[in-house]
Amino acid sequence: MSDAEWAVCEPLLPRPAWLAGKGGRPSSHCMRDIVDGVRYLTHNGPVWRALPADFPPAWTVYYWAAKRQADGSAETMHDQLRDRVRLLAGRTAAPTAAVIDSQSVKAAEEASRTATRPGRCCGT
Repeated sequence: MSDAEWAVCEPLLPRPAWLAGKGGRPSSHCMRDIVDGVRYLTHNGPVWRALPADFPPAWTVYYWAAKRQADGSAETMHDQLRDRVRLLAGRTAAPTAAVIDSQSVKAAEEASRTATRPGRCCGT
């Protein structure tokens, strides 16, 4: 992650409890490295045990990724970054429309219909 990217992302992360005076202890790993680890896994697939050695340990990256997902801060960060990108592109911050591929919807309906058809089990 470049310094410019980190300058945008760091303020979007929740403040650690120990910095906010709520107790706890400082992390033994740099949050920037942890975020880089999550970004690496997002790009290359979530193979936690194959995380390269120059990142924090896989269980540390997993812990923080799961924590940010559970408390909603990952989604908040994603939404804020998306809004910034849209504004820089000259668009409104929030999307106003969505596209649904009708072929995908039809296929999903057919798949569920055949799966729930009575008398059919395991292809017999």
